[in-house]
Amino acid sequence: MKSIQYYGPQNIKYEDVMVKPPEEGEIVVKIMSALTCGTDVKTYRRGHPVLIKNIPSGFGHEFAGIVDRVGSGVTKFKPGDRVVCANSAPCGHCFYCRREEYNLCENLDLLNGAYAQYITVPARIVEKNTYILPDDLSFDRAAFCEPLANVVHGVERTGIKEGDTVGIIGIGPIGLMFARLAKLKGARVIAAGRNPIKLKLAEDFAHADEVVDLKKYPNPEKIFMDFTEENKGLDVAIECVGLPEIWERIFTFVRPGGTVHFFGGCKSGSTVTLDTTKMHYGDIRLMSVFHHTPKYFKRALDYIASGDIEVEKLITDTLELKDVEYAMQEHIAGRAVKFLIKPWMNKNEEKG
Repeated sequence: MKSIQYYGPQNIKYEDVMVKPPEEGEIVVKIMSALTCGTDVKTYRRGHPVLIKNIPSGFGHEFAGIVDRVGSGVTKFKPGDRVVCANSAPCGHCFYCRREEYNLCENLDLLNGAYAQYITVPARIVEKNTYILPDDLSFDRAAFCEPLANVVHGVERTGIKEGDTVGIIGIGPIGLMFARLAKLKGARVIAAGRNPIKLKLAEDFAHADEVVDLKKYPNPEKIFMDFTEENKGLDVAIECVGLPEIWERIFTFVRPGGTVHFFGGCKSGSTVTLDTTKMHYGDIRLMSVFHHTPKYFKRALDYIASGDIEVEKLITDTLELKDVEYAMQEHIAGRAVKFLIKPWMNKNEEKG
């Protein structure tokens, strides 16, 4: 099959590799749609010790497709089934799984290889985190289940409710989906970012009540505070950038009794300085949520199937498999939100 293989930072290759035959409990999925992701862009730029453990490695982790083959013992799926698969599944028996903190599973192996024509899905993911698609749900939309699952997890754990005033800094795909889900929960949403493509999507996709261009207003504190009831501050502040200085800034936007959600992961070893007086006497809740679980992955699928979240609006363009490196460069240049990768598309053939 054709595949993108990861050899190291800024070193990926489009090449032929063998499809791994399915072992007991595994399935082979013919990938019909895959999506680029900010985590993949970071991995492309500087590597990722958790996501990429062996070199060369498959690359990409958001996909949907058709079951091509099944290993022995597989009874839930058969060849021809239209499915979406998560990129992980908890073991169910470690310290954290016993406490139902499945996203913290000590044996959480992450599946890579979505930038390819086929992917062999491990037995645990087949058993716990693979779902048959509704007949009217396209592969393109279903591929959004993995990123949306992280956001559904984040929104539910944050406890956003009707009437809340929610502020979001960082409106990449994750921040945009946070804004959209917060709106669906009945919140008033103010979103801030710099990229003109994403600022427009904050209106057209997320339907945010207020959108702030940080290029025009690099110090948006007053705008955020004026947006809140009696200028008290946000009920919920969400950081979706992953920079310590933004963590510190968004902390100042929240009201006493409010919640600050640090969703954007900072570089390993980063530290922040927060006003402990405000934190303690303001009764402020600080939190962060990592990854997703099967419950939230399934909930994401339900959201997409319902049509309430028009994820297709986040697609910048559709590309062939061989163009993944171009997609990474476009992300780095700030000219993309998500690229849809079609492993079986060949524009040269289409032109005859």
